[in-house]
Amino acid sequence: MATLPWIDPDRLWFPPPEQALDDPDGLLALGGDLSPDRLVLAYRHGIFPWYSEEQPILWWSPNPRCVLFPDEIHVSRSLRRALNQQRFHITADRAFAQVIRICAESRQEGTWITDEMAAAYTRLHQMGIAHSIEAWNRHGELVGGMYGLALGRCFFGESMFSLETNASKVVMVHLAGQLRAWGYTIIDCQVESGHLLRMGARCIPRSEFLSILESSVDRPPVQQDWNFQWCWTGPEV
Repeated sequence: MATLPWIDPDRLWFPPPEQALDDPDGLLALGGDLSPDRLVLAYRHGIFPWYSEEQPILWWSPNPRCVLFPDEIHVSRSLRRALNQQRFHITADRAFAQVIRICAESRQEGTWITDEMAAAYTRLHQMGIAHSIEAWNRHGELVGGMYGLALGRCFFGESMFSLETNASKVVMVHLAGQLRAWGYTIIDCQVESGHLLRMGARCIPRSEFLSILESSVDRPPVQQDWNFQWCWTGPEV
């Protein structure tokens, strides 16, 4: 493997994302810490941490980047039925700790959401930077959710889970609808998956992604607090 920059925990700095490796795709640096200031700096520049328990902190900026533009969300026929049936009640920031815990427990390939990661994002949540979106069934049980960071008019998705059919998809539809209403530009999905692509996500060059961040990450959204008011109204979405 090529020599990677080591991030000194005492220095708030990252190498340019363009210096990331092609193989493995997007690996940029290692080391540093998960302090709020460093995490915010990373996301502002299209960089995120992703590592296992036995590894140092690894920082990534893949090329291309998987993103979802809020007005491009795709609602399939089966998902439309689930939305019309109103099987789930959607909330925001009501159960952040539960969402991140279940996301960690639901990773079948072995979690990358270490205790250190969970604590770091919980700190960001307490600062009003990280947010959760929850889906509750009719029995009041938490059955789907996701969490991520909101900076300016950009939302950086981190992880999601679904314990009932379509629960996480319904969360995504409501997230996209609400962010569109608030004037958000983009939802960062980090790495592509079939699930995300089927919902309208697509891969764009890293240079385009960084350009979008540059123009959007410092623009305040229409609404600052995370009081979800958007609701599904039909097939026009």
